[in-house]
Amino acid sequence: MPATCAGGVNTSFASLSYAKVSILGLVQGISELLPISSTAHMRIVPALLGWPDPGSAFSAAMQSAALVAVITYFWCDISEIASGSFAAVRAGRFTDPHARLLLLIIAATIPIVIAGVAASSLLNQCDSPLRSLNVVAWACIVLALLLAFAERAARHVRALENCRIRDALLIGVAQVGALIPGASRSGTTLTAALGLGFKRADAARLSFLIGIPAIALAGGKELWVLHQAHLSSDGWAVLGVGLSTASLSSFVGIWLLMQILERWSAWPFVIYRAALGVLLLFLTSRGWR
Repeated sequence: MPATCAGGVNTSFASLSYAKVSILGLVQGISELLPISSTAHMRIVPALLGWPDPGSAFSAAMQSAALVAVITYFWCDISEIASGSFAAVRAGRFTDPHARLLLLIIAATIPIVIAGVAASSLLNQCDSPLRSLNVVAWACIVLALLLAFAERAARHVRALENCRIRDALLIGVAQVGALIPGASRSGTTLTAALGLGFKRADAARLSFLIGIPAIALAGGKELWVLHQAHLSSDGWAVLGVGLSTASLSSFVGIWLLMQILERWSAWPFVIYRAALGVLLLFLTSRGWR
């Protein structure tokens, strides 16, 4: 089904019913915070059900729902970082652990801000080549291999408190890969953190904390893009329903990730991503979509 464009932006999601966008919201919320790529699932699920591709602006704007879940789930960490950093700056204690962690989060955000601005027109254009199912499939497979390597080769002994500026920048550069549909923001940052030797639970915490500014900026930017594209009131209503369902299901995504990493490892995600990528390549080679 051809994409519906407004101001050069894919706004096909506005044609979906509340029931359909609620389903996409549930899928988005869970997959956004798991290392399995919400963007991939926002391409695959509509394709399977015969719905139009909702577009990258929809996928990015829906990240705002995940932001609510992350802030709520990690509120103790976030409030400690914020209050501790403020107190440290006022007292001139710039080596304070809270101020240092805030600096690391800011440093890790810089690469994706630069890359996101540079690639914005390509990502948001209607029928963007980056959103083809073949690209999604290969991104799923490549990151599955990288995640498997990080899980297998790294020692997983470092704590969050041992994070250095070099670690933050490397994780930030890895996060740029999330701009490719199928790679996953959670997947790229978690893979990088695991590869740098962090404990699995600490790697997940670091991934979520570093992701807060990126998710906020991406979601806010795409909401502004949709505003500039003169999205209809019906379109905003549809988006609102999707955001509501996604915000609830995002808590499930966080809980699942923490439970799996604390009790087992990242191998379930490696297997899922690899299987999904191979299945997509098989289906597209047979002419599906």
